Amino acid sequence: MNSAIIVAAGKGTRMGPGVDKLFLEVAGRPVVAHTWQRFNDAPCIDELVIVVRDGMQSAFSEIAAQFKFTKPFRLVAGGVERQDSVWNGLEALSPQTEIVAIQDAARPCTSEELIAATIAAARETGAAVAGQPVTDTIKESDDGKTISRTVDRSRLWAMQTPQTFRVAVIRRAFAELRKRGLAVTDDTAACELIAQPVRLVAGDTPNPKVTVPGDLPYIAMLLRGR
Repeated sequence: MNSAIIVAAGKGTRMGPGVDKLFLEVAGRPVVAHTWQRFNDAPCIDELVIVVRDGMQSAFSEIAAQFKFTKPFRLVAGGVERQDSVWNGLEALSPQTEIVAIQDAARPCTSEELIAATIAAARETGAAVAGQPVTDTIKESDDGKTISRTVDRSRLWAMQTPQTFRVAVIRRAFAELRKRGLAVTDDTAACELIAQPVRLVAGDTPNPKVTVPGDLPYIAMLLRGR
């Protein structure tokens, strides 16, 4: 059985005060509804766990009803940090789940093909992540004001979601993370703590995340194109 955790409990502070980016309308529906639709329609996903800010459960239930999502889902309250929210989602998975895809709710353009590709890679390797090789020139700054050096980009990848795992692997990685009291910015970083190889999976279509207001026109164009 394959499950997906959609992490929708963040505050999105870079979008601006008082703005919940997940409920901004883009291409005719809220951002999170596009993301949810992708996983609702993906044949390789059997169930969904939506991790939300406590108190927002009714708003997400309304979205499910409005857009007639049919795949089984459950709503789970998130934690203080993203990794706490992911842990809560892992704890809510069905016991039959073998593979879990963890997705940022603010990444609404993820294709069904990419979801399936990360699941296949995780089944083989234990862990997989959607990503793209870095193509921009990358500079490092020691003081945040001036360039210190140029970084070799030939081995650099930009991480995306889904980040997909055998459930036993990601639970063991997160248990080690929590044991050490560390903070990470993505789920594959936890796998590094247990020396778990993570397969890189490049998608064929853009898979951007809504982070700042300037992202919205581009993402709207992509969604309308599909």
